[in-house]
Formats: sequence, C-alpha cells, structure tokens
Amino acid sequence: MKFLRAWVNGAVVPGVLDTQGQRRDVSAVVADITSKQLSGAGLQALQALDLSTLPTISADAPLLAPWADCAKFICIGLNYADHAAESGLPIPAEPIIFTKAIHSRVGPNHDVVLPKGSVKTDWEVELGVVIGQVARYVDQADALAHVAGYCVINDVSEREYQIERGGTWDKGKGCDTFGPVGPWMVTSDEVADPQNLGMWLDVNGRRFQTGSTKTMVFGVAELVSYVSRFMTLYPGDVISTGTPPGVGMGVKPTAIYLKAGDQMRLGIDGLGEQTQRVVAWDPALIDAIV
Repeated sequence: MKFLRAWVNGAVVPGVLDTQGQRRDVSAVVADITSKQLSGAGLQALQALDLSTLPTISADAPLLAPWADCAKFICIGLNYADHAAESGLPIPAEPIIFTKAIHSRVGPNHDVVLPKGSVKTDWEVELGVVIGQVARYVDQADALAHVAGYCVINDVSEREYQIERGGTWDKGKGCDTFGPVGPWMVTSDEVADPQNLGMWLDVNGRRFQTGSTKTMVFGVAELVSYVSRFMTLYPGDVISTGTPPGVGMGVKPTAIYLKAGDQMRLGIDGLGEQTQRVVAWDPALIDAIV
C-alpha cells in the first residue's frame, strides 16, 4: 500500500493511494496514519479495504509527512562511494550515523526555508527506510522483516553549519524544514528490491543527481541491523540511507548552493516525487508547519 496524509479544510485526513493513482480517504477507519497502521493488525485492516468504495481526497490538497509519529530521524553519511569521493572523504569502514531534528520533518512539497544567514544550503535525494517492528540487536538476515516500507527523503543540509562550525554534523542537518518526506510511505511488499531503485534530483530543471541504491556502501538490511546495535528502533522511526553524487557542494570548479526562489524536484523509482520551493527565512512559514 501507499500511505499518505493530506491537509483538508484545516484538518489532517489519512489516506491511501489506489492503483489508479487516486487518493482515497480512510478516515472512516482510522483517525490518522500512525505507527499502528504500518504493520500487524493495523496494516491488515487497511489492506482488507475495498478502496474503490472510499471517498477521494482532492489532488490539490497539500500532503504532509505520510505517517504521523516518528520518534527518531536517523541518517547515514557517505553511504555512496562516489559521493564520498566528490566530498573528498574516504569511504567509511562502518556506517556514519547522525540525526536530524524531528521538527525538520515536513511534507514532500513544503517550502524549504533557508536559515538566517545561510550561504551553503545543499540538496540530497535519499531512500528512507521506515521501521515497522521493534528492532534491537537484529541480525542482518532478519533485518528487512523489521521494515514497514520506504519513502523519498530530501536530506537538506547547510554545509557551513555541518562542516565549518565545529562539532557534529547534526547542526547542519536539523534545521526547520530540512527533512521533506513522502509523498507516500510505500509498504515493503511493493518494493521487490530496495537495493535496485533509481533516484534523481533536479534544481531549477537541471539534473544534478542520478543514482541507484545498488551502489550503497552499506545496504538497507545491514544498516537496520547496525543501527539496532546502538539504539532500539521503534515503529515509525526512519533511517535516511545516504545520497548518490551530484550534491551542490561537489560541483566543480565552483560549488552551487540553494538560494531563495530555487526549486528542487526529486524522486525514487516506485516511491513518488517531491517538489520544494526554496524561500528566505520567514518565521511565519516555520510556525505554519503541521
């Protein structure tokens, strides 16, 4: 299934995308798409629905992050060898783990708001892995059984904050609006092989990133197993698994960074597309995040 959440007349409406691409309203069955609907009985109840009998949600309704509760937004750095090369950094011997602040997580088409004084905000198309079962010291062979599904993530990054301001990467990763997620959360039964998904990102109509999850240094199963050694993963948690080459920081001879008025468009095979407008700092836009 493809789960979604839309903003309609001042309220959240939970939905599912049907096979014809229509957004279907499931609010008569569940109040919202939460971690309870990502696996087990909650998922089975939604899978049993005849979607053709349900009301539609307008295609114009803004989309929110496709599931409501996400306690941890975990990210993996330098997980594509060619991206590590363009960054001038060695391929890591073990996965690099950092986090994004939960409030960086917004809907797939939400404006990306530049932080005050930002001069090096960058883009990163990434595969998101959504946890469906509690994962703690999980063996790699069993790891995918703990995955509810997958989604598109734009790991927006302020490179000056990340690299030049001391400390960890987190301060350049967790700014408000820096984690667009969606449009859908696609359940794992619809993704035959998470290690064979094409991915791309355009800025102002120019293709910058073209890649595939097949070139990850550490695959999805290994990442879920690895992260579960250091923290318990709960349903609704998400792991953003790294980006292929083509980020603005890697453009030669001169890096390119986002500015107000730019537009990003990105997608992953079978998981949908996002579009974000880049806007200057405006606290009203931050306060409007649902």
